[in-house]
Amino acid sequence: MGLVRLTEFHEWVRDEFGEMRGEVLLSDHVMASLGGRTPGQAIEAGEDPRDVWRRLCEEFDVPRDRS
Repeated sequence: MGLVRLTEFHEWVRDEFGEMRGEVLLSDHVMASLGGRTPGQAIEAGEDPRDVWRRLCEEFDVPRDRS
């Protein structure tokens, strides 16, 4: 599947959740599946943006065709 650029990740988040909600999710939504970190913190710590995206999709029941 290859590496996901951070810009792609942010586009996916914005397209699925909207600009404002997406920003809040990345900075404020703590997820157990990310080790008790926010998605933004997980990416800063070196997590692959694709993995973070998949976990966000699971957390918010995003249909597979959009994840």
